[in-house]
Amino acid sequence: MSEKSNLKIAVIGGDGTGPEVTAEALKVLAAVAKQDDFSFELKDFDFGGERYLRTGETLPAGAVDELRTFDAILLGAVGHPDVPPGVLEKGLLLELRFQLDQYINLRPVKLFPGVETPLAGKKPEDIDFVVVRENTEDMYCGIGGFLKKHTPDEVATQTAVYTRKGCERCIRWAFDFTRRRNNPKGKRLTLVAKTNVLTFGHDLWDRTFRDVAKEYSDVEADYNHVDACCMWMVKNPEYYDVIVTTNMFGDIITDLAGILQGGMGVAAGGNINPDAGGVSMFEPMGGSAPKYTGKNVINPIAAINALSMLLVQSGHEASGQRVLAALQKVTGEKMKSQAAGKMGYSTSQVGDLVVAALNDA
Repeated sequence: MSEKSNLKIAVIGGDGTGPEVTAEALKVLAAVAKQDDFSFELKDFDFGGERYLRTGETLPAGAVDELRTFDAILLGAVGHPDVPPGVLEKGLLLELRFQLDQYINLRPVKLFPGVETPLAGKKPEDIDFVVVRENTEDMYCGIGGFLKKHTPDEVATQTAVYTRKGCERCIRWAFDFTRRRNNPKGKRLTLVAKTNVLTFGHDLWDRTFRDVAKEYSDVEADYNHVDACCMWMVKNPEYYDVIVTTNMFGDIITDLAGILQGGMGVAAGGNINPDAGGVSMFEPMGGSAPKYTGKNVINPIAAINALSMLLVQSGHEASGQRVLAALQKVTGEKMKSQAAGKMGYSTSQVGDLVVAALNDA
């Protein structure tokens, strides 16, 4: 995406501690925009649990059309203890991904300095890879149903949907990303699937991957079964450069990856529509953490990390990289822990520390 001197950002603070961590990301945005001489406009949207409880709607009429007028969306968190599971996830998050055709889910998996990983002996240079997850197909399409529900003979079906177009555009984007990432250890793209058992949809993924790979002779085309991938991510994470995978498997392995990089307090992701005029959404991977709401103890590093991704994907790559460097300086030199209430600083103080690191750079 080309750089825009005036960046229009839709802000969905969401539920629980979402607005608190989002506020710190926006504090950092203001600082880096001033330093790098670009302007931005923000508009808040109150989508989330409170609105749903008040109005019974997750996305009001016209909301998606309005969001299409922005350059990017910054999301805090979605999840409310009084809203049944699945309502907000399907009616808000998945709906935005589908309607805005955010067909790439991008998850950098990077261990920051000073952050603990459960993997003994592993250092930041050992855990530094990226997962590219297809974001609009698979089980998440909602195709299925019940027969004889609530009886002993009940049948439930959930159908996975894969299209050649959906596979190819994701795989091609992943090859391009691997080439741009230009890992000095070697450019390698690993397809993660289960072709030995899921012999229809994942055969389509495998064939498409091999067809597209012919156009990228400079990138090593690799393959893992998903169970083997989970093993090797723990045993030998330094093997991976970029992983491309299906929606369902990507959902699972990125949670494992989040723990490897130190937990959901640091992990961030992007739901990306890379096409011209596409609108992408960036978010911390942690939940709304309602028990910490209003206590000023939640970790905002993941939200600031999401902002860094937003800037990079919006064309302000140098600014995004400077934010990333600043937050790594804070994790490496200031914070005692990434756990809520144990950071050694409050939520707002961590945001201030990142701003100070930006100013000192």
